[in-house]
Amino acid sequence: MNHDEAAAVRPLTLAWVSRHLEAGERIVKAATLHGGITAEMRRLTIGTRDGGTRDLVLRTYVDPFYVEHAEGGLNGEAGALTLLTGTGVPAPSLVAVDPTATQCEFPSLLMTHLAGRTVLDDQGVETRVRLLARQLVAIHALRPAERPRKYVTLTTADTVVVPKGAGAAVWAAAIEVIRKPAPPYEGRFLHRDFQPGNVLFDVPPSNPEDARITGVVDWAPSWGPADLDVAHCSVNLALLHGPAWGMRFAEAYEEAGGVLAATASERLYWRVRDALAASEEVRSVSQPWREAGRAELTTRAVEERLDAYVTALMDAPG
Repeated sequence: MNHDEAAAVRPLTLAWVSRHLEAGERIVKAATLHGGITAEMRRLTIGTRDGGTRDLVLRTYVDPFYVEHAEGGLNGEAGALTLLTGTGVPAPSLVAVDPTATQCEFPSLLMTHLAGRTVLDDQGVETRVRLLARQLVAIHALRPAERPRKYVTLTTADTVVVPKGAGAAVWAAAIEVIRKPAPPYEGRFLHRDFQPGNVLFDVPPSNPEDARITGVVDWAPSWGPADLDVAHCSVNLALLHGPAWGMRFAEAYEEAGGVLAATASERLYWRVRDALAASEEVRSVSQPWREAGRAELTTRAVEERLDAYVTALMDAPG
């Protein structure tokens, strides 16, 4: 590697990665992958013995806040990638993990690289929503021998950030929804951050209708209600493509064979909970979208879509 590329990967981490390569392999290139919010992501090109190349992906937590929480997250992701091998769910394969930075400068995970790309533009969203729904149903059908940890939700009625100019009465009513205790649920294996930014697609330019999913990445596996994953993808679709697509996703999930909470009030609880959680993250979520080419998704524009989505949820027939 040239100096600039070598500098991109820290020396101890470089040595750690090298120890997990096959005999005769070496790192020939490192490129930053954009879009990550919590960690640095790099694509490493590995020169193989036969003169070819293969790619790996390195995830490194460097922000002090995320470093503090990295051990549980990296162990969870490593466990999920191991579990998913051979299931038919397209996920990377685990190569190595150093969750407490005993060998690397920072907590790190090394995995295989999957073909495909994230697709965040509006064109072809109808096709992708159906594919996302089918993929999520397949994830929720998994029955691991060992359950991952129970889901965690950090947002409370007191941490919600009401967007400027939002309908005060609607948001007050939505906040009251999540003051209540969580409804009972049937546990499922959850991705816990299932949304368009964590799904890779192959989209033939000549026929976007033939799009297919090539990978699901950034696993934060949990055990909890299917509604929680559905709610999370719904709010991301609402912010990326407009509130109608957020409302559409739950329907697409059920059309694909997924089962949601039994009553309208229970379904509303989970959907409102994740929508309100997004209120605290509008700035951090919208920045990678702008970097990926959605320049119109300013913080203000995303706040307006979130307000419209929360209003649509609260107005939906019970």
